Amino acid sequence: MRHANITKLTEILSKKPISILIAEDSLSNQDLLALYFRKTACVLDFADNGSQAVEKFKSNRYDMVLMDIFMPVMDGLDATREIRAFEQQDDRDATPVVAVTASAFEEDRQQAIDAGCTGFLTKPIRKADIFGCVAETVGGTAV
Repeated sequence: MRHANITKLTEILSKKPISILIAEDSLSNQDLLALYFRKTACVLDFADNGSQAVEKFKSNRYDMVLMDIFMPVMDGLDATREIRAFEQQDDRDATPVVAVTASAFEEDRQQAIDAGCTGFLTKPIRKADIFGCVAETVGGTAV
């Protein structure tokens, strides 16, 4: 399974680079994600909190967003709501926003969906899981 996910992402990346906004307040998690994507063509942009993520989103175009749910200043759910409101106001297509959280309860998943998230990943994040998520979300193909 792990090899299939990495192979699929590599296929997608050979067609065009994927721009990903990663909203994550933990520097160790940021470093881990940067390490995972190091040998890919993905272009990563990091935000340390939800407010910073919204500001970066408004001034850039991303293929997808990985949104930590529990962050300081503004949490990931509020940031996702603001992103969705901005997309409507700016007449943009909806960018895939994947919630990333240590909370794996169904109510957490439902709150993320209600806020506008299109996917859900639980921590700790494994390389195969994140690669599979990116391939499915941006490539439109389940791995």
